[in-house]
Amino acid sequence: MPLTPKTSAPSRRSLLRALGGGTVLGGLAGCGVPAAYVRPGRRAVADLSASDKRLTWANWPLYIDTDDAHPNRRPTLDAFEERTGISVEYTEEINDNDEFFGKISPALMNHQQTGRDLIVMSDWMCARFVRLGWVQEMDRAKQPNVAKYIDPQLRSPAFDPGRRYSVPWQSGITGIAYDRRRLGREIRHVSDLWADDLKGRVTLLSGLDEAFALLMQGNGVDITKWTAADFHKVCDQVEKYVAGGRIRRFTGNDYTKDLVSGDVLACQAYSGDVIQLQADNPHIRFVVPEEGAELWADSLMIPDRAVHKRNAERLVDYYYAPEVAAELAAWVNYVCPVPAAQDVLAAAKDKDTAALAENPLIFPAAEMRKRLVIARDITSTERVEFAKRWNRIVGL
Repeated sequence: MPLTPKTSAPSRRSLLRALGGGTVLGGLAGCGVPAAYVRPGRRAVADLSASDKRLTWANWPLYIDTDDAHPNRRPTLDAFEERTGISVEYTEEINDNDEFFGKISPALMNHQQTGRDLIVMSDWMCARFVRLGWVQEMDRAKQPNVAKYIDPQLRSPAFDPGRRYSVPWQSGITGIAYDRRRLGREIRHVSDLWADDLKGRVTLLSGLDEAFALLMQGNGVDITKWTAADFHKVCDQVEKYVAGGRIRRFTGNDYTKDLVSGDVLACQAYSGDVIQLQADNPHIRFVVPEEGAELWADSLMIPDRAVHKRNAERLVDYYYAPEVAAELAAWVNYVCPVPAAQDVLAAAKDKDTAALAENPLIFPAAEMRKRLVIARDITSTERVEFAKRWNRIVGL
């Protein structure tokens, strides 16, 4: 399959609505609703994969490779169907973690099928699915590519040790983007956002789960074991910056427009967005601050009572073959969860495609990786309190 870089399409995360995250779910889990948790023995049903060669996959928009000449074609997915004889109903129906949760949670709470065999959720939402017992354990013995090639840094998050229930689809970094030419200097620290020459020209992400980790890292906090005191200290600081006019506004993923126009000179940003912005403006930089930045993932999961589990496992493993992962990475431009795909891209005949192998926002180098950390999740008990305070600050 030819490898063709794709940098002009808007990113998946640029479509998100930052809602502050999970208040409905937090209330459900926090109240200890007996019907919510599904015991391990009640999660699986008879698997129809051997006789029914199909599966249904729910994903986010613009999160898979497409054919420029035929936008409805998805080369990697088409190749999987041809190779395996498994027909995939691919739906781009996930626009927000909470919204999609609300769509499928009634079925899951009542031990019913969702109609989906594979879903993609952000890891902070995956954590809730795992805690509630709403996803099936994958058979890693039947997924040799995943077992061999998964990024070691993503292999065992706190919410899912050993990745028994989830597999990263794509990964990314929440750091700082800035316009080097307009600003006239470098940014190296989170505290640089509060310099006088940036007053009123900075934006932060409005979503609680998207924003808090980087700000804590700026305070020197180990985000793998942050505390409520760490969170409230960040809130106190942000309230002060708002009152002092240092923050222009809180954004969803529309911060890219402000950065491109020059209304904003520096902002909290996602690595995948910045790769695409740099295609039009090489002066836009992305920095992992010296204090560190958050490494996150959107992950594949098989919901409870899905009837095509083995077919779904085969699809997940297919995307972990380095050649397939490389083709996908060349299109979506997020951090590739299959480091071995780097050599595949480097060997591409097309020079633009080969250059992607050297992009640290797709394949972070060892020095950058030392500063990337996966944050511990906000617990269901914490979420109600924290979301209330954060949303009040950002005006949600």
